[in-house]
Amino acid sequence: MADRDAFDVATRIAAGDDKTNYDDVAIALHWATAILVLIQFLLGVTWDYFAKPMREDMQTLHISLGLLLTVVIVARIVWRLMPGHQRPAIVNGWVKMASKGVHYLLYLLLVIQAGLGFAWRWAQGHEVGFFGLFAIPGPYGALSRPTRHLLSEFHEKTAWAIVIIAFGHALAALYHHYRLRDRVLGRMLPPARRSEAA
Repeated sequence: MADRDAFDVATRIAAGDDKTNYDDVAIALHWATAILVLIQFLLGVTWDYFAKPMREDMQTLHISLGLLLTVVIVARIVWRLMPGHQRPAIVNGWVKMASKGVHYLLYLLLVIQAGLGFAWRWAQGHEVGFFGLFAIPGPYGALSRPTRHLLSEFHEKTAWAIVIIAFGHALAALYHHYRLRDRVLGRMLPPARRSEAA
């Protein structure tokens, strides 16, 4: 066991673990993204089980939260690209490549999903509203039913892809925390830091 612990520490050092964590803004944006994605997904897969008035309220909430999620995603990308906000990976080899690949894929899918949400709403001939405070009109009018159906289908499939990949991402973080006992989870979840290896 001591050999394994020494190996894990050496691996983290070799991978460039400088003991830094993500800053508070990055952490807040990460968890805001996760929570909003989960709420959006649950709304989307359950509103058909409700009567029309409730379903319409859920869809209106989905649109408003979708706009909020779009703002969070843009803020997250901008924050990540700003100098001084990058953190070196604490894994290496294929694990580092896989981790980066999953992160970039999630960012890409989230951007695509936001675009599809706007496009679908505008294709229905509606504005994208935000809790009744304001609305963003579309650059085009209502589109044909087949086009709307195609946008809806892509929006739904992208949502499933995001949730499945994010679930795998969460499982990987838990594996790092409970099995490998490294700092991968603690860098983004402060309460987890107390139980992680030094």
